[in-house]
Amino acid sequence: MQRLILLLLFTIPLSLSAQRFAYVDTRYILNNIPAYESAQEQLKIILDEWQAEITALNDEVNRLVKLYEVEKILLSEDLRKKREEEIEEKTAEARQKQEKYFGKNGDFFKKRQELIQPIQEQVFKAIKEIGVEGNFALIIDVASGLGVVYNDPKFDKSDDVLKKLGY
Repeated sequence: MQRLILLLLFTIPLSLSAQRFAYVDTRYILNNIPAYESAQEQLKIILDEWQAEITALNDEVNRLVKLYEVEKILLSEDLRKKREEEIEEKTAEARQKQEKYFGKNGDFFKKRQELIQPIQEQVFKAIKEIGVEGNFALIIDVASGLGVVYNDPKFDKSDDVLKKLGY
């Protein structure tokens, strides 16, 4: 048993030392691709537009609630119910828009996938090609924060990925 442990202690470091490792910073790579920057700007415009639409609906709900609170004692039972229904409808409309635009599979998520995913796929394809060409056993993405404590810049392949993509 001791011989097996000694054998493992001596062979594992030898096999690990034969492996090649590198890292990339996908945040740096993406920020240096004009198409990604353009996609981000388009998303920001859409986000601002949809957020303004939802804010306007919420402001309308708040206005209706305040008006209702002021007039409540002067309104008949039928008018009170009508105003309450109107407030509920506007609140539901605001919630529906929020869900439609920003929900789990909302329009913003879909638009982001449409604009960003093709660029990310190109980057990951280039990373894979560099990994194969450079005979790397592992390429770590330091942008994802997977607990990388130290990285030597000489192993950074981010610029190689940008070159492979033509940037």
